[in-house]
Order: sequence, then C-alpha cells, then structure tokens
Amino acid sequence: MNEAPPDVTALLAQWADDDSARERLIDSVYAELRQLARSLMGAGAAAAVTLQPTAVVNEALIKLLGNTSVFEDRRHFFGSAARAMRQVLVDHFRRKQSEKRGGDIDFTSLELAQALPVADVTELMALDEALSRLDSLDAQAARIVELRYFAGLTLDETADVLGIHPATVSKEWAHARAWLKRALQ
Repeated sequence: MNEAPPDVTALLAQWADDDSARERLIDSVYAELRQLARSLMGAGAAAAVTLQPTAVVNEALIKLLGNTSVFEDRRHFFGSAARAMRQVLVDHFRRKQSEKRGGDIDFTSLELAQALPVADVTELMALDEALSRLDSLDAQAARIVELRYFAGLTLDETADVLGIHPATVSKEWAHARAWLKRALQ
C-alpha cells in the first residue's frame, strides 16, 4: 500500500520552525522542482547553460532554505522557487561573463570558457534587467514571466500557482511579452 503524499501546505506552515518538515517538504517536491529546472534548461537562451537541472534545483533550495520567511502556500513556494532558479542562472551567467573578461583566468580551460555563447548570455542578462524593471511596474506580470519562461509552466499551471484565472494570465502574459520586447529593443 502506498503512503499518502505529505500535505505541502502543512509542511510549508512548519518551514521556519521544523527542520524535519523542511526535509519532508524537499523530499516531496524535489522531483517537481527538477522537472521545472529541466524545462527551464531547455528554454531558448538557457539551452547552452553548463549547469545541470539538479545543480539549479540544489542552488535554488539553498537560497530558499536561507529564507526565514514563511511560505503562505504551495503557490507562494513554487513562485519563490522559480525566482530562485532565475537568480541561480543569472548568477551563473554573470560568473561566466566575468571569466570571459579576465576574472578567474584559467588558461587551461579555454574551451570551457567558450562553451557558453555570448549572445545567449547577453540576452539573458538583458532579459533579467528588463524583468527587474517590469517587476517594479507590474509585479504580477513579472511573476508570470518568471513562471512561464524560467519555470516552463503552462498558462493553466501559472494560473494555478498565482491563484488567478487562466484568461488573466493569458492577458498579462501578452502584455508582459510586448513590454519586454519594447524594453529589449
């Protein structure tokens, strides 16, 4: 007989005070987070990332474990996880760019330094900056972009995570894409 999956919302309520609740929560959502990271790693500009989905999830979890705030529910947690994954990827790209500009020079790994196409890194960095500006103007639209682009969620999944109607997500997604397109030109 299979054991019932743990109640994620209940475990999140215990997040700040109970290490065993954190462990049970991570065990119960780890596969889902890896799938999100895998989707992210297959997305356009992120395709050339030299990180593995497991590394992205682990780094994101480290960021989340350092978070002392309480997650309201599953939606809040997965939204925070998507943001943490975005930060992990952007930080990774920044380190790679720094290495290409001479920081942390390792003359024996020229091939590794050239493994990440500059255009992809530049595009992701520009997207991150534009997304930060969008966040200050329209936080919901920025969350939708994070969940759709960085976490690879569908319109319906994004609506579920944010607790809004799929039609609203569709409208906001179109608005955000248009705004980002103008901001990136």
